[in-house]
Amino acid sequence: MEFFNSAIGKNITFVRPAYFVISGFIGIPNMKYYYVFLFFVYVVSVVGNTAVMALIYLDNNLRTPKYIAVFNLAFVDLLGNSALVPKIIDLFLLNHPNIGYADCLTFLFFCYSCLSLQALNLVALSCDRLIAIMYPLHYQAKMTHKFMLCLIIFFWLFVIVSNFITVGLLTRLSFCNSVVINSYFCDHGQIYRLGCNDTTPSLIYGRLLIFLFLGLPLMFITVSYACIGYTLSKVATLQEKMKAFKTCTAHLSLVTIYFLPQAVTFSIGGNLDPNARIINLSLTSIFPPMLNPIIYVLQTQEIKVSIRKIFKKTRRQTKIMVQ
Repeated sequence: MEFFNSAIGKNITFVRPAYFVISGFIGIPNMKYYYVFLFFVYVVSVVGNTAVMALIYLDNNLRTPKYIAVFNLAFVDLLGNSALVPKIIDLFLLNHPNIGYADCLTFLFFCYSCLSLQALNLVALSCDRLIAIMYPLHYQAKMTHKFMLCLIIFFWLFVIVSNFITVGLLTRLSFCNSVVINSYFCDHGQIYRLGCNDTTPSLIYGRLLIFLFLGLPLMFITVSYACIGYTLSKVATLQEKMKAFKTCTAHLSLVTIYFLPQAVTFSIGGNLDPNARIINLSLTSIFPPMLNPIIYVLQTQEIKVSIRKIFKKTRRQTKIMVQ
C-alpha cells in the first residue's frame, strides 16, 4: 500500500486503529435464531454450489461455454458465503466483535470481490443467451470456450484490481475518532465515513464501483433482454418463442434474486429502521448464493438430465456390487 501513501506525501502520519468494532447485529433481540438461519443458509449454499460444480466437472456434456460461466458463478457463490457467513457467526454469535485493522480490510476485499463477480457472471450468462437466441446458427462459432474463459478471466482481473484500489484508498484515511462499524461486515461505506481526514476519494470511488458493478451490469442485461425480446417477436410460432424463452428462465431468475432485493433495499433504505436495513442487506448478500444452484437444478434441463444419468449410473453400480 506504499504507493497510495506516497502519492499524498511522505510526511503524513496516519492514525490507524489496532482494530475495528463491528456492531451491526449487537442489540437486536432474538438474533440467535437468525444466526441459526444463517448457518442453515450457509450449509445449503455449500452443498448446492459444490454439487453444481461437481456435476459440470463430471459430465462432459456440460463442459460448454455456458456452463463454464455457471461453474464460475457457483465457485464465486461458495467463496463469497464462506468468506461472509462463518465470520458473521464468529463476530456476533461467539461474541468476537473486534476485528484487526488488516483483517478488516482483507475481509472487505474478499466480500466485495465476490459480490462484484456475482454480478459480472450474470453479465457473462446474459452474453451467452443473447448470442444463442440472436445468432443461433453462428452460436458455436461466436460463443467459444476461449471467448468465455477470456471474459471470465477479464472479470476476475478487473474486480481484483478495482477492490485493491478500494482497500488502498482506505489506507490513506486516519481514524482518530470512532472505530465502530455499524454494519454486519467491514462495509466500505461505513469505514470511510469514520475517517477524520479527506474521505472524498473513497466516496467518489465507492459511487463509481456501485455504477460499475451494479448499475452497468443491470443496464447491459436489460438491453440484452430487450434485444432477445425483439428477436423472439419475429419468430414465426408461439411454440418456438416459448422454447427459446425457456432457455432464459434460469438466468432471469438469478438476475431477479440478485438485483431486485438490492434495488428495493437501497431505494427505501433511508426509510428503514437501521437494524432492519442491516438485516435486509445481509440477506441480499447471503441468499442469492444459496438460491442460485437450486434454481439451476430446478429450471435447467441439462442439469436435470445430468443428475438422472448420475443416479442411473450409481444405481447400476450398486446392483453390480450387490450381485
